[in-house]
Amino acid sequence: MRPTDGRRQLDSTSNVVSCLSWNIHRCRGNDGRVDPERTLATLQAECLGDPIDALILQEADTEVPPHSGLMDIAATEAATNLRYAHQDARHRWADGSHGFLGVVLFVSTDISIDRITLLDLPGRCHRGAVVADLTRSGRQFRLIGVHLSLSQALRWAQLRIISQFMFRQSRTPTILMGDLNEWRPWGGMALSPRFLGQTFSGPVKPTFPVNRPLLPLDRVLTTAPAHVQMTKVLDGDAIRQTSDHRPLWARVNLGN
Repeated sequence: MRPTDGRRQLDSTSNVVSCLSWNIHRCRGNDGRVDPERTLATLQAECLGDPIDALILQEADTEVPPHSGLMDIAATEAATNLRYAHQDARHRWADGSHGFLGVVLFVSTDISIDRITLLDLPGRCHRGAVVADLTRSGRQFRLIGVHLSLSQALRWAQLRIISQFMFRQSRTPTILMGDLNEWRPWGGMALSPRFLGQTFSGPVKPTFPVNRPLLPLDRVLTTAPAHVQMTKVLDGDAIRQTSDHRPLWARVNLGN
């Protein structure tokens, strides 16, 4: 069920941003079939019970260059009532990509996209981050969508690069979300404030593997004054067939 206009309006007049993060496993279900239509149907049927203002998909492009897009963008916009954020080809890996190395962002139509920055992150498997500077009802905030490495050492480097980029920008409430591949509930050195020079905080809930989640690989984290008010790990019969991760929904108070 899509969020109603009334529910969307409630959130748009508040200091709250509702987010959904989902690693869609390149639309490859647990039966081995690559089926983008199934992924979209699952998103619409089992992931939109609560309103969302921002959707970050990971593994939404093919794995190897030219990293071609997989989902039907227009149909995804229609299903979610959100706006695709990568219309400008400079905000994608290539003309045929939908995002940057599989990370694809959609936002509410009442959120202005002030700037999008793409960050190349080191790794044997090429990784990237999509940084969106956004404004809603006069409130500025930053949303960073990521898919980090399976390697602990590379996650250290990737998050350090993201943090150093943030230090060079204006201070604004920031939401970091996506598949961090960090299984330690405490975040390990990768999320250590002493290592990063700043603090990312948020609830920790297991999202992987999909049938019996044990590891909190997917996170929604914030920097002060923003804070995560609530998170939900979504579940359903279709979700369990569609990807190896469960979607993670969060409500964030921007605090400014």
